[in-house]
Amino acid sequence: MGVINVVKAIKEVHSEEIALIEIGNFYYVYGKDSYIISYLFGYHLKQIENIYSCAFPKKSLNKIIATLQNKKINYIIVSRRNNYEIIEKSNKKNVNKYNEYFSKSKKYILIKNRINNINDYLNNNINEKDIKEIINEIEKIINERRKI
Repeated sequence: MGVINVVKAIKEVHSEEIALIEIGNFYYVYGKDSYIISYLFGYHLKQIENIYSCAFPKKSLNKIIATLQNKKINYIIVSRRNNYEIIEKSNKKNVNKYNEYFSKSKKYILIKNRINNINDYLNNNINEKDIKEIINEIEKIINERRKI
């Protein structure tokens, strides 16, 4: 069974907990969990089989856990080496803010993706004759919205 299928099965049971999957020297998160981790820590999102994921080195685990606990977000740590056994669990019960942070992170990631798409378009069309006009329009809108 592939990692993605295992993660889907884990998330069916632990839908409001970030599942940190230990694989080698990294921890991986998938789906909604990757949005939250990317939002909180700035880790790069990567798409695998139409599911977003991100990873961070093992040495960052204490920082990640401290932040999740501080923000009252439930999590589980799962070891791939031990047949995806849960080796640690945090349960804030009624004060779990998983869904609140997912909502914030999803909005943030979607807007960030739009900005990146605009940037990619501009870079890919840098030699087009009307690129200066497009950039001028963007700058005009930005300058109009600046507070004096």
